[in-house]
Amino acid sequence: MSGPRTTTLWRPTGPEELELVRELEWRAWPPRLPEQPIFYPVLNEEYAIKIARDWNVPHSGVGYVTRFEVESGFLERYPVRRAGGRTILELWVPAEELAEFNAHIVGTIEVVHEFR
Repeated sequence: MSGPRTTTLWRPTGPEELELVRELEWRAWPPRLPEQPIFYPVLNEEYAIKIARDWNVPHSGVGYVTRFEVESGFLERYPVRRAGGRTILELWVPAEELAEFNAHIVGTIEVVHEFR
C-alpha cells in the first residue's frame, strides 16, 4: 500500500533556521517571526541554490538548501507564485497556517547543499 502523493519542495535556509529545524527533529519548520508573515518554500532546486549561495552566504556566512516532501493534495490550496523569471516559483504559506503545513510534511527535511 502506498502513501499519499507528494510534491518535492526546497527551502534555502540560513544557520539559525536550520538549527531550529534540527531541534524539531527534521520534521517541521519553526514558527515565523513577527516580521515574517509568509513561509515560502520554492518549487525548484536551482532557485533554492541561487538564494542560498547569493543571499544566505553573504548574510550569514553559510547557506543551506533543504529538500522535503509535502502531500500534493494539501498544497493545492496555495497557488504557485512567480517571483521573477520563468523558473523562480514559490508557494506562499501564511505564517498562521505553518503548523498545518508542517502536519502534511511526509518524511524528514534534509540538507542537500551547503555553501560557504
